[in-house]
Amino acid sequence: MNALIEGLGLSVLRRIDPEAAHGLAIRALQAGLAPKPGPVTSDRLRTTVAGIDMPNPIGLAAGFDKNATALKGLQLGGFGFLEVGAATPRAQPGNPKPRLFRLTEDAAAINRFGFNNDGVEAIVTRLAAAPRAIPIGLNLGANKDSSDRAADFARVMAAARDHVDFATVNVSSPNTEKLRDLQGKAALSALLEGVMAERGSTPVFLKIAPDLTSAEIAEIAEVAQSAGVAAIIATNTTLSREGVQSAHRDQAGGLSGAPLFDRSTQVLAELAGLTEVPLIGVGGVSSAEQAYAKICAGASAVQLYTALVYGGMSLVPRIAEGLDHLLARDGFATVADAVGSRRADYAAARSNAG
Repeated sequence: MNALIEGLGLSVLRRIDPEAAHGLAIRALQAGLAPKPGPVTSDRLRTTVAGIDMPNPIGLAAGFDKNATALKGLQLGGFGFLEVGAATPRAQPGNPKPRLFRLTEDAAAINRFGFNNDGVEAIVTRLAAAPRAIPIGLNLGANKDSSDRAADFARVMAAARDHVDFATVNVSSPNTEKLRDLQGKAALSALLEGVMAERGSTPVFLKIAPDLTSAEIAEIAEVAQSAGVAAIIATNTTLSREGVQSAHRDQAGGLSGAPLFDRSTQVLAELAGLTEVPLIGVGGVSSAEQAYAKICAGASAVQLYTALVYGGMSLVPRIAEGLDHLLARDGFATVADAVGSRRADYAAARSNAG
């Protein structure tokens, strides 16, 4: 019956404007209408990433709950950890609408939100008041009109550090003009130095783009390790439209979902060969098999978002439980034992792809 109700709800949501549908999904979570299995866990699934204990390695990617307004419902959804935001120092409306597009034929989405959010003060107030069942992190952003974006990241870090389990420096969104320029070696080093000075004891993660050359990936690995970054999230959305069939394919913005899976997994595997920093795999995960593939490629945990548009919240416990079975099938006693077990295969696929 629950599956039937969720299926009907998803069918209705897909018939309305994507951003309006997303708002309704957030309200359903606030009202307690989504599945509530609680954090799915087992001895095999329990893991630790960057010193953070997680009941399972399946996380929610940033962007779904931008303003931390559905924390209670999301913590009961089966996830092992959540990431909210991105938060900027000041509230901002983001880019003009429409700015979110479903690519149903591709099980994908394109967004150009542009860091629309209520501002760090409002978001941190909600984080501070929320009961904590699983780890929660905050994605850090910069205001579009800021004259010093690096300083923005440090300001958000200072405001949030006492209320989150980790914070992610997001210099990889394609939807704020010239933000990705901060991934360059000198700019990234300076930005991270400022954030690290404000972090207190909170682990700092770094989220990178999938549209990087091998030389750029190597540079980022070096900078992240030198700066003391606790984990790298690979990857954000892509500007590529390779293999995309939908009529929306030429919309500006970042592409997420199924078409990103191979590219993001190959970048992850290449990165895993360059650094000892723990990695979190994101991009196109919609099944237990794909979550397992990310882990075997080098990820200590994974995140998803776009798959929820097509599979609903019940997808989360299905992925976690399926991952448990896959680990058992292959003789792994823990998630950590499987990390990187097939890294060379995925790295070779990136090399062969050119």
